[in-house]
Amino acid sequence: MSGMEEIYAKFVSQKISKTRWRPVPPGSLQTTETFATGSWDNEENYVSLWSIGDFGNLDSDGGFEGDHQLLCDIRHIGDVMDLQFFDQERIVAASSTGCVTVFLHHPNNQTLSVSQQWTTAHYHTGPGSPSCSSAPCTGVVCNNPEIVTVGEDGRINLFRADHKEAVRTIDNADSSTLHAVTFLRTPEILTVNSIGQLKIWDFRQQGNEPSQILSLTGDRVPLHCVDRHPNQQHVVATGGQDGMLSIWDVRQGTMPVSLLKAHEAENIMPERIIALNSDLREVGINPCLNKRTKSKLYTSIATLSLMWEVHFHPSNPDHLFTCSEDGSLWHWDASADVSEKSSLFHQGGRNSTFLPYSVSNQTNVPQSLMSSWLSTDPAKDRIEITSLLPNRTLSVNSLDVLGPCLVCGTDAEAIYVTRQLFS
Repeated sequence: MSGMEEIYAKFVSQKISKTRWRPVPPGSLQTTETFATGSWDNEENYVSLWSIGDFGNLDSDGGFEGDHQLLCDIRHIGDVMDLQFFDQERIVAASSTGCVTVFLHHPNNQTLSVSQQWTTAHYHTGPGSPSCSSAPCTGVVCNNPEIVTVGEDGRINLFRADHKEAVRTIDNADSSTLHAVTFLRTPEILTVNSIGQLKIWDFRQQGNEPSQILSLTGDRVPLHCVDRHPNQQHVVATGGQDGMLSIWDVRQGTMPVSLLKAHEAENIMPERIIALNSDLREVGINPCLNKRTKSKLYTSIATLSLMWEVHFHPSNPDHLFTCSEDGSLWHWDASADVSEKSSLFHQGGRNSTFLPYSVSNQTNVPQSLMSSWLSTDPAKDRIEITSLLPNRTLSVNSLDVLGPCLVCGTDAEAIYVTRQLFS
């Protein structure tokens, strides 16, 4: 594989909180052409649809300016806290006001309209809370016809499209803030919270208790994002406030099988990466050559930066992508042949780093069921990590990958797109 084609920026005059590709129709061989964005911390916030269009020329900063075309937008009350496509035409938005809205795209006249809305999906109750005080809806996940939402109020809602009321609500699912949710299997969901816990909920059970709780040992560092491996549903990745990427096998024990220290808040470089095992002991890190000073650079511990999102590539899940408050966008490559090939991506003439990693929480798992993220041979298996953005920016709040395309949105009021991830 050759190096990645340039990543293109478009400045959109609003802070972007969420970016999502529109799914392609099942069985389609087309590449996705459309993505949605949500904004936050602006005088007026919007949900917008864009076409990636053609790519343009160098801008004044030396980067490539994208020609993403705005198809349509609609005002959104409150910050867009999460955004998910329900199907090809409908988009579900989570608001800081506690409202959940389904927007419908009308391609004939390129407009968006409100199709459905649950205005008080999330709210605070109890002593000290005003009557029905709104609570931000922090996460949403869709599996047609179901929509699951979580919020700062610790509540879980199960909605169905075209139903006016929630089908199921777990009012006191968590005493802390729920930050994100994903489906594990059709009747089961996974949530992460602000005290470092990952909980599995089975909607077939009538009670209000999780069927399983997993957690990080030691400090209860908030978990902010979660994604499930698309082919192996027991493999889950989470990202934390400390920049740690955790890989979990929900069949095995109650702790993550791998902890990879990632996004550092200061002077992040791919050379400055540490791998830790689940006992939080440093494992065999090879010293990396600092290409600027030609000296050996050992990984140092720094203040780590919050990881906003983590996504397995949906069709190439040996590849994983993360974005962070420190302005970084990273590609993690755990494919089997990573040690025998050159970097997938080269940014600014810098090759990416190969990172050995360790797994200590795996026992009696057949190799045929083993994900590359759960490999048991740290001497052989290494992860390649590459920074994708050409320049440091403000917080990268969201990313999405689909086929050869990647999109991300930032607090620098920019949207970055590439459509040749694997070229």
